[in-house]
Amino acid sequence: MNKQALIQADRDYVWHPFTQMGVYREHDPIIIERGEGSYLYDIDNNAYLDGYASLWVNVHGHNHPKLNQAITEQLGKIAHSTLLGSSNVPSIELAKRLVEITPERLQKVFYSDTGSAAVEIAIKMAYQYWKNLDAERYAEKKKFITLKNGYHGDTIGAVSVGGIDTFHAIFKDLIFENIQISCPSLFQSEYETEAALVEGLVEEIRTVIEHHGDEICGFVLEPLIQGATGIYAQPPHFIKAVEQLCREYNILLIVDEVATGFGRTGTMFACERADVNPDIMCLAKGITGGYLPLAATMTSQAVYDAFISNRHADKTFFHGHTYTGNPVVCAAAIESLNLFEETHLIDHISKTSALLEDNLNALKTLDYVGNVRGYGLMFGVELADPSDPAQPLAIPTVERIIQTCKENGLMIRNLENVITFVPVLNMSLSEIQKMTDIFKAALAQVLENQTV
Repeated sequence: MNKQALIQADRDYVWHPFTQMGVYREHDPIIIERGEGSYLYDIDNNAYLDGYASLWVNVHGHNHPKLNQAITEQLGKIAHSTLLGSSNVPSIELAKRLVEITPERLQKVFYSDTGSAAVEIAIKMAYQYWKNLDAERYAEKKKFITLKNGYHGDTIGAVSVGGIDTFHAIFKDLIFENIQISCPSLFQSEYETEAALVEGLVEEIRTVIEHHGDEICGFVLEPLIQGATGIYAQPPHFIKAVEQLCREYNILLIVDEVATGFGRTGTMFACERADVNPDIMCLAKGITGGYLPLAATMTSQAVYDAFISNRHADKTFFHGHTYTGNPVVCAAAIESLNLFEETHLIDHISKTSALLEDNLNALKTLDYVGNVRGYGLMFGVELADPSDPAQPLAIPTVERIIQTCKENGLMIRNLENVITFVPVLNMSLSEIQKMTDIFKAALAQVLENQTV
């Protein structure tokens, strides 16, 4: 198809996710044709720095020769073979690697294909775990402790443990009831210090557990950063405090590292920052280097053992996906882990994340920058109305900033009035500098040269 035919076909046939199509169709779309390193190229050969890592997934850059080779080599053997009743080589090798690099409590790997599915599986596992132990004794365990402003995906179970009204309120009649506690972010909280915040939330959680302990299956949270709600950063010791409460009251700790895992927050997994050892961990996004859809729900030996029986259909976990443990995607994930080691990527991220943080923090002096928050290569810049800093910047103005960035060669995304910086993980220092320079210039162009 030529350019105009592609644009028309996009309008005629494609329904884009998280997109109001009536607004989308008002302008010609950017149609990406290829990628190279940290750059995306559209059908007119315009280059864009991938400042959102193609939705927070790309690790080693686009069109990486070693990842391409790993996929091609696996295709030369077999493209797919089910894990229902048999196995395949890459799925076994990857499971072993994942157990070796994640917190030591995690010993088993259950594959799926999306972050939402990984969370859905974790919820079902945690619920059935208690029933398998003693269905009569734990008959009331039907709820999870969750966080306000949490996001765990878009399937009904994942929505049920989420906490973003904009996304989830419409489905209130479909979702199951949970117990939500306050967002663990100092920004816009009632607390003045992180220590006071954590102390206050610990008491809030303890009160919930003491009143509802018999009903609680587990505690579900995004560790360190709540991503899709606006990059709400937590004090690292909050996660540790939650773990200690879960151990004290015998509650399963479920961490959703779909967005925060695989180097995104500056360590391989966000849990590492506070030496947290969960019972269940959900992984996806960067697991294949951003190449192919794969997810994993990892569990402790104790959780796994609760599903073991020598009788057919007794205690069995009846859940599975057609492409569970697909050999091609597992081969890509193995090579991605190899590249982490070969390129010393975590060390590289420590340098680029420091530059990103410094450059974004330098914007705090601007009247229209209300807050900068994040860890590693996952930051948010909260934009405020210059005439009233207590109010968020109007969304049409935010969208003009995003469009101006794109026109100047930077692909980034906003969450309402928060601009997110979640770039390709192996971006160079010069590319990080270029990304923030383009953003700063766009702010000046839209907010200083135009009427807001």
